[in-house]
Amino acid sequence: MSYKFDTLTLHAGQVPDSQYGARAQPIYLTTSFVFKDADQAASLFNMERGGHVYSRISNPTTAVLEERMAALEGGVGAIAVASGQAALHLVVATLMGAGGHIVASRSLYGGSHNLLDYTLPRFGIRTTFVDPRDPDAWSAAIRPETRLLFGETLGNPGLDVLDIPQVSAIAHASGLPLLVDATFTTPYLLRPFDLGADLVFHSATKFLGGHGVVIGGIVVDSGRFDWAASGKFPTLSEPYEGFHGMNFADESTVAAFLLRARREGLRDFGACLSPMSAFQLLQGLETLPLRMARHIDNTRQVVAHLAGRTGADGSIERVVHPDLPDHPDHALAKRLLPRGSSSVFTFDLRGGRAAGRKFIEALRVFSHLANVGDAKSLVIHPASTTHFRMSDEALAAAGIHPGTIRLSIGLEDPRDLIDDINRGLAAVAKG
Repeated sequence: MSYKFDTLTLHAGQVPDSQYGARAQPIYLTTSFVFKDADQAASLFNMERGGHVYSRISNPTTAVLEERMAALEGGVGAIAVASGQAALHLVVATLMGAGGHIVASRSLYGGSHNLLDYTLPRFGIRTTFVDPRDPDAWSAAIRPETRLLFGETLGNPGLDVLDIPQVSAIAHASGLPLLVDATFTTPYLLRPFDLGADLVFHSATKFLGGHGVVIGGIVVDSGRFDWAASGKFPTLSEPYEGFHGMNFADESTVAAFLLRARREGLRDFGACLSPMSAFQLLQGLETLPLRMARHIDNTRQVVAHLAGRTGADGSIERVVHPDLPDHPDHALAKRLLPRGSSSVFTFDLRGGRAAGRKFIEALRVFSHLANVGDAKSLVIHPASTTHFRMSDEALAAAGIHPGTIRLSIGLEDPRDLIDDINRGLAAVAKG
C-alpha cells in the first residue's frame, strides 16, 4: 500500500514493538547484539542474512530513521550518520580517493565549502566551484577525473535555487551522479530524486529534528544511477578486498553505493549516529509537515514586511528570498518549489558590520546562534561567523556582504517576530 507524505512521517519503517506492543519506537541503546549461534554470527558478518551486529554499523532504532527518510525522499535506502558534515564526507569518501575531482556550486554552506576547498585537497581530492545558475560553467568544469557534481537545493545563505533537472542532465551526460544537499527544503518542500538527482543528504540537525536538541545527518540513495555502466567508480564496480572481494554493483544493482558506504564508510570512519539521537530525530519527523507549513507561512509575512521597508528608512538595501519577484530565481522557485522556498533567508543592512551588530544586539525574540531550522527564530551575521573562512572574493561570489543578516524564521507568532525586527531596525536607524 502506498501512503501519503504526512502518513509516512509517522509510520514509515516502524510497527508496534512485537514483544511489548510499544507504539513509539524503542531506543535500542546497546553497542552490540547477541548471536543465536555460530552459524548466525557468520552469516551476519558475511551479509547472508539481515540483522544487527554492532551499533557503529547498524542499529534497530537508527534503521527506522533510515527507512523513514528513504520513504519520504523516494529512495531505495539511507544511512544515518553523526552530522550533516559526516554525510557529505561519507559520500565523497565512498565514491573517490586521491586524484578525484568534484564540480560544486559556489553557493554552499560555509562548512561544506571549507571541507571541499581546504581539507579534501590535503587528501588529493579537489573541487572546482561554479556559478550554480550557469549551465555552461558546470559543463566546462568537468574533467576526466571528475566523479561528482554537487549543489544545494537552496544555496546558503543567498537562496540560489538549483535547477536540478538541468544540472542532473549535465552530470548524466558525462556518466556522473548529482549529489544534492536538501537541508533547507526537506522532502516536504522538494524531493530532488523526482527532478533527476541521484544522491541526497541532509543535516538532520536542522528542520528534520526541528528543535535544536540533536546533531545528525543522513544520506539517501535514489537507486537509479548505474555505477557499473558509468565505468568511473571502481570502488563500487570492482572487487573490494576489504570485504571478502565483494563487488558491490554485482551484489546489488540498486544499492551498491549504500552497501559500500555502510560496510566501509561507517566501519572505518566511524561517524555513526547514536540510537538516542535517532529517536529524537524521529520525534522531529513526526511533526515535519505541520512545522514546515508554519515556517513557510511565518516567513512569507516577515519577508513581505521587510520588503515593504526596503528604502523606507534607508537601513535596508535588499531582501533576498525567491518569493520576491526581483530574486533571479523567482520563476524557477515557483516551478520547483510550489509549497514555498525556505524559512531561511537574508537581507542586507546599510552600514556593514557595525549596523549588523546593532541590529542583532537589539533583538529579544530572535536567538543569536549558529543554526537554522529550529522551532525558535534565529539570527546570525554570516560574514563574521558561518562563512568567516571564505575570502572576500568568495563571499561576494556567494552573495554575502558585510551587512548581510541571515534569519531563520521559527514558529512564534509572526506579529512578535515583526515587532522584534522593527526593534532591531530602530537601533540601526539611531546610529
